[in-house]
Amino acid sequence: MRFTQGLYGYAVALFVCLAGAGVFLLVTPQSREEHIPRLDYSITVANFGHTVPYGVWSPQQDPADWVPNSNRIAKGENGAAVLYLGYATAKREHAMFAQSNEQPAAGFASRMANTDKATGTQQVGGVAWEQRFREDKNQRSLVRVLPDVTLVITGTADWAELGELAARLQQRPQG
Repeated sequence: MRFTQGLYGYAVALFVCLAGAGVFLLVTPQSREEHIPRLDYSITVANFGHTVPYGVWSPQQDPADWVPNSNRIAKGENGAAVLYLGYATAKREHAMFAQSNEQPAAGFASRMANTDKATGTQQVGGVAWEQRFREDKNQRSLVRVLPDVTLVITGTADWAELGELAARLQQRPQG
């Protein structure tokens, strides 16, 4: 009987393969830390400011332990420019800030919030933001419609975290 034949040979080959995989896993470095890519949005905000006829809103400073992880400028309905800033919050939920002068403003707000139903208001820095909640997506949204722009903060983050981002928003001078 040869070593490579029969059940005994199969068992030895299987053991050698499993031992090799075990050694590989032991010597391969493994990180237990999460890695969320951090993306600077300052250039995107500046570029957006050059394309719109109003002062752009953006966070004066990011909330503590939040990671800005996406940003882009896109075309919304009727060709209006839309700025998106995405975050992983301190509780590692998702939050996104969007703004546009798209008309009608109610349509933009409803599209960003995935609902047109207001559920209440939230005071942030003495300013009332409309709350919207879409239960099936666990999506909370804060909406503020201004004469020249609509601001929406939305995501799976809780109301307090969304309010924290809203409190940091500041309008930059036009141009």
